[in-house]
Amino acid sequence: MTTTHTLAIPGGRLRYEVRGSGPVLLVTGSPMAAADFAPLADAMASDYTVVTHDPRGISGSVLEDPTQDSTPELRADDLALLLDTLGAESADVFGSSGGAVTGLALVARHPQRVRTLVAHEPPSLELLPDAAEQRAATDDIIATYHRDGIWAAFAKFMANAGFDQGGEGAPAGPHAEPTEQMLADMSRFLAHELRGTTRYVPDIAALKAGPARVVVGIGDESHGLVTYRTSMALAELLGTAPTEFPGDHGGFIGKTGEFAEVLRKVLSG
Repeated sequence: MTTTHTLAIPGGRLRYEVRGSGPVLLVTGSPMAAADFAPLADAMASDYTVVTHDPRGISGSVLEDPTQDSTPELRADDLALLLDTLGAESADVFGSSGGAVTGLALVARHPQRVRTLVAHEPPSLELLPDAAEQRAATDDIIATYHRDGIWAAFAKFMANAGFDQGGEGAPAGPHAEPTEQMLADMSRFLAHELRGTTRYVPDIAALKAGPARVVVGIGDESHGLVTYRTSMALAELLGTAPTEFPGDHGGFIGKTGEFAEVLRKVLSG
């Protein structure tokens, strides 16, 4: 059984879902919404109270000022408020992509609230030796969005991220016709979320200080992605070995059962 709720956050409302029973497992993405994690949440709900949510400004989580930029710090504070609402002193956290960056900020800002963070392929571009070039590429993607629209920017984003190319060198497009909400979420991501997420510099000292355990997750099919490089860089800075998960950047969707099995083992370790 899944229940849907809303929570007042500074400047808006956060929509979240709760399913299952047991210790709290908070699942977070950016810009991915709760619906994208539903299969994984269902797979974990036999052992955990799984909480998914729409990040601020995405899908059902609306802001009073839609032009407000989304930062990992803001999203981390939203998660702390969510844990307060749930009556949970602490939780395990699974964050993927930009949600992994949110998780890193949560540990740095609210270390007592996290038992284990699994940071799955955070796009922490500032950790790379070519950070300046990556910064310029991100700025170009955002400028392209404002000048030429979603699809031109999306093509550059996918190419820079390292995803498979479609015909004639163009990145493969969406598998289904995008809905109005998907287009709105993509617009918000490009205009108000991408820069803040990729520019965030993890506080390595805080992440190593505890008490939270930080595990870097990496897809066993992600070797060509920029998030493979960022994940390896983060793990090296933390002095830990990354944990391989099935699939690529979206392995929790494409290989949900196997992915959940690995996640369950990591959280119980």
